[in-house]
Amino acid sequence: MRDSFDHNVSDITNYRIVIVTLDSHNARPCERALLNMLPDFDGLQIDIFAAAEWDEDPETFTVVREAIAQADIIVINLLFLEHHVKRLLPEIQLRRNSCDAIVGMISDAELVKQTKMGALDMLSPQSNVMSLLKKLRGSSKPSSESGEKKMRMLRRLPKILKFIPGKSQDLRAWFLAMQYWLGGTDENIESMLRFLISRYSRVEGWRGCKTEMPKDYPDVGLYHPDSKGKIVDNIEDLPKLESPVGTIGILLMRSYVLSGDTAHYDAVIRRFAEHNIQVIPAFSGGLDARPAIEKYFKDSEKSPIDGLLSLTGFSLVGGPAYNDSEAAVSVLKELNLPYVAAHPLEFQTLPQWSGSSGGLGPIETTMLVALPELDGAINPTVFAGRYGNSGQQRAMAPCNERINILAERCKKLILLKKKPAESKKIAIIIFGFPPNAGAAGTAAYLNVFGSLYQTMLQMKLDGYDIEVPSSVEELRDQVLNGNSSKFGQDANVACRVDADWIVKNTPWLEEIENQWGSAPGRVQSDGSSVFVLGKDFGNVFVGLQPSFGYEGDPMRLLFEKGFAPTHAFSTFYQWLKNEYKADAVLHFGMHGALEFMPGKQVGLSGEDWPDRLIGNLPNIYLYACNNPSEASLAKRRSNAVTITHLTPPVIAAGLYKGLQELKDSLVRWREMLEDDTARPELAALIREQAEILDFSETDIDALWLKLLETEEALVPEGLHVLGEELSDHQCQSYVDAIDGLGSEEQNRLFKALKKQSEIPALMDALAGKYIPPVPGGDIVRSTDILPTGRNIHAFDPFRMPTVFACRQGEIQAELLLKTHKKIPQTVALVLWGSDNIKSDGQQIAQALALIGAIPRFDSFGRLSGANLIPLEELGRPRIDVVMTLSGIFRDLLPLQTKMLAEAAYKAAIADEDPSQNFVRANVLDYMARTNSDIETAALRIFSNAEGAYGSNVNQLVDSSSFDEEDELADAYEARKSFAYGRDGKPSQNQKLLKNVLSKVDLAYQNLESVELGITTVDHYFDTLGGISKAVSRAREGQAIDVYISDHTRGNGKVRTLADQVSLETRSRSLNPKFYESLLDHGAEGVRQLEAQVTNTLGWSATTGKVEPWVYQRISETFVLDEEMRNRISDLNPTASSRMANRLLEANDRSYWNPDPETIAALQDAADTLEDRMEGIAAQ
Repeated sequence: MRDSFDHNVSDITNYRIVIVTLDSHNARPCERALLNMLPDFDGLQIDIFAAAEWDEDPETFTVVREAIAQADIIVINLLFLEHHVKRLLPEIQLRRNSCDAIVGMISDAELVKQTKMGALDMLSPQSNVMSLLKKLRGSSKPSSESGEKKMRMLRRLPKILKFIPGKSQDLRAWFLAMQYWLGGTDENIESMLRFLISRYSRVEGWRGCKTEMPKDYPDVGLYHPDSKGKIVDNIEDLPKLESPVGTIGILLMRSYVLSGDTAHYDAVIRRFAEHNIQVIPAFSGGLDARPAIEKYFKDSEKSPIDGLLSLTGFSLVGGPAYNDSEAAVSVLKELNLPYVAAHPLEFQTLPQWSGSSGGLGPIETTMLVALPELDGAINPTVFAGRYGNSGQQRAMAPCNERINILAERCKKLILLKKKPAESKKIAIIIFGFPPNAGAAGTAAYLNVFGSLYQTMLQMKLDGYDIEVPSSVEELRDQVLNGNSSKFGQDANVACRVDADWIVKNTPWLEEIENQWGSAPGRVQSDGSSVFVLGKDFGNVFVGLQPSFGYEGDPMRLLFEKGFAPTHAFSTFYQWLKNEYKADAVLHFGMHGALEFMPGKQVGLSGEDWPDRLIGNLPNIYLYACNNPSEASLAKRRSNAVTITHLTPPVIAAGLYKGLQELKDSLVRWREMLEDDTARPELAALIREQAEILDFSETDIDALWLKLLETEEALVPEGLHVLGEELSDHQCQSYVDAIDGLGSEEQNRLFKALKKQSEIPALMDALAGKYIPPVPGGDIVRSTDILPTGRNIHAFDPFRMPTVFACRQGEIQAELLLKTHKKIPQTVALVLWGSDNIKSDGQQIAQALALIGAIPRFDSFGRLSGANLIPLEELGRPRIDVVMTLSGIFRDLLPLQTKMLAEAAYKAAIADEDPSQNFVRANVLDYMARTNSDIETAALRIFSNAEGAYGSNVNQLVDSSSFDEEDELADAYEARKSFAYGRDGKPSQNQKLLKNVLSKVDLAYQNLESVELGITTVDHYFDTLGGISKAVSRAREGQAIDVYISDHTRGNGKVRTLADQVSLETRSRSLNPKFYESLLDHGAEGVRQLEAQVTNTLGWSATTGKVEPWVYQRISETFVLDEEMRNRISDLNPTASSRMANRLLEANDRSYWNPDPETIAALQDAADTLEDRMEGIAAQ
């Protein structure tokens, strides 16, 4: 909260100085200063308040308010966040005319303007002095000028102003105050306080006392707790290790060093020395690390460091006000070293963080993690914090457990850089989710084994000790077949880890045994040992990541908060670290389960499963370029360096078989004159053709549009293969899919697509080099994702939604309202992190537009909240929007979550007619029936509990583990019933969720990714399908309209769910252009086709809006056709058997009811496929 230092004697003057700043690192210097000052200033009291503490404990501001009301001098420093400024500003304004002085410095402009020091009044009309100040200050916009240059100017100005009479002396005093504060030692803090008292105190006896000028300390220097004087200028003056494994440069905050609040730095420096790592700890002023890097970490021939670690908690160039990632990346590219960013806690204490299920708060996540990611930082790690809000507890303290793992991870990164390739042991991890589904060795958009083979060839060329199989097929066979049938496993058994080893090497054994029984458990086990699946190829091990373990009983996740991974999953990673002794792991493709294990969302501790399991292993993660949200999760929860790869080219679906014949007929009909006598006969033929092709449209013009929509739909062509140069045809497909490119841009894009950058980037990461950052997204939306092979990041969270996104969101919201038959009162909207990141927040903007709100940004252009649009300007009622967030949205967009909650709350409390404000109408109704307070009744943001993901509906469908569809609604409500309010904190409120769902008129979700369809991945029916089923039940079985807002091209189109499924079935599942390109990739392709069938069934289960012909045509194409059935069975017997059985399940659940002959034929085909699968397994 604050530190208050006073001297209570009845006959002395009472005088109070209040300092309000961002954090507490100057609290101890203020305390020591007061002890020295009391003999000269009896009755002096000093309060220092940290605004960072207001977020976790809002009540602390009451004490701040009371102190300001009694203050004689107020000092404000380093406050830039709007919610801090808005709370503080009114209190300062109340005291402007009754304080001896108010000093606002290095803060938001509104606070700085409150400065009043003698004749200097920064709110007064512009004078010559203020004009001078403006010129000296320069632009108010963020600048990439070095901090060192700014500090030199700050020291120079008081010397210049000393000779200008009048008001300039008070302006000089203002600059001196800044110089004292930024010089933050005990001496300078005491001198600043003495200076302000001597010049502005109302106590006559105190004015005019002698004060020292600010003592200069180097803007750039070195700090070491064991060096003479602690602050030195030359590297030679630092303690030296005899034979270190390597050297790391450490960036420190100058203000912490000068204030003596360095226990956390000391612990890091000494722990690294214990790990035999030479350290060069450097600092520079102005929140700009470049001067320190230039002076100490660069060399004309070779950098003296092997890695770079920032302990500042901020981006490399910038601070709480801004960041300059372009400048940072330029410097880091030159160094070409691993860049790790660790952070002290500023907005909560260590005990608060340790006990939190979420980890870092919204502001911390943004400043300490998201912004450094824009620089290319990796391994975000909490390493320090404070233990309390008063006295010694406010000093920074090390978090020793985190510091130890930080040292171990940096050591592994340094060794990765220094160790020769032939000595490195690399574990490449492939995935197989869901198990027993023919999915082993598959990943989204990627031909895993083709890509892995090319990668292994390059590793051989780079000197790795690796035995590369003779072909892709042999590689696949050795990994997935081998001895797998002998042990009944999904892949070759590389080794067996017995129970004794597991007990000795599993620190968290008790937690696992509470879930899964005694080691080795039953998953991937023979009862005495756990199987490690994979194959050793010299010093490169290719392993199959074990499954979650709950696939057979997904309902258990609804009831178990303390979920733990299986013995097999834990043992796999412990074996890689302790037995195989991997130098690094390479997770190959999107995506595995590690980063989704339980634990804090951001800012993990050693108690969180992803952090435990990855341990000190460098984690390189090959990831699709179009998924920055899940990639960010991998970065933040499993310390991954994500390396982007291209997604497959997209092409127009075109027409085939009867669809082309139907188009020919339609073209002839459209070319005929209206009085042509042959027209009626042709119209009858068209309707007959349409009926055969399962079109429901009877109007010929509508049919024409529906056919064109199918023909022009963009679909992915096959899978991506690393290391294979794209053909001219494939490059042209990418180019053709992007509208509005000029010839020069097309040529540049063509060359970029031809460039081979992905495998070289993997080799660079394995060699411990810096991987430059890149924003994630679809190539059709942004060609900035090229070249691939870079470290994917999400976005600048302060800037979303953008102005353009808000305009588009408004258009899209109006399109939805026009499509629906009448203005809905309540809309259920699903918000995903990935779609919002790729579109700069267009779905967020849609939600705001429906409510009738806009985002609010502060003077630095950072998102701060939401404001309502007046009803008269809106021109329609406010729509009540129930927003369901994916777990990843919740993790990556906490500021946006708070903004949306604020928009809903402001609508609820608006003094407006409820007939024109459906939010308020529903809130008032709920309050009247439940006696709820308005804060609770206005909650409209629902998601998972912290650290949990998904609604579990997809798991129930995939495992066929539900009897009645209402069980899907149960799963959805249990998992998604956590309401997030204006403070960003969750509270479970299933009663409120059911109430708001009962009022929903329609549900919808955007489709943003050109590569994806709603039948491509199960997440769509897991979220939109899940909420639709929950709404239907809440409305006592009454179905609602479900829409897909497709924005993959142009301004988008809103379709009914049934229309979207039909479109995707025609343009993808039944389209030879689509499925043949997948089958070219063998087993992976068949698995993708089977997933489409499962996802289609998921839509039937959750919405009932899949037309029966869809199942009929899929059956005829893939299962009832003997040639095709044999073909897919040869490629992937497990997936093809699942496809047939899924179609039978659709019939069993009455999602389609074909004639008995069809069912009999389908059953025979399914039996044949299953016999064939079992025969292969038995071989």
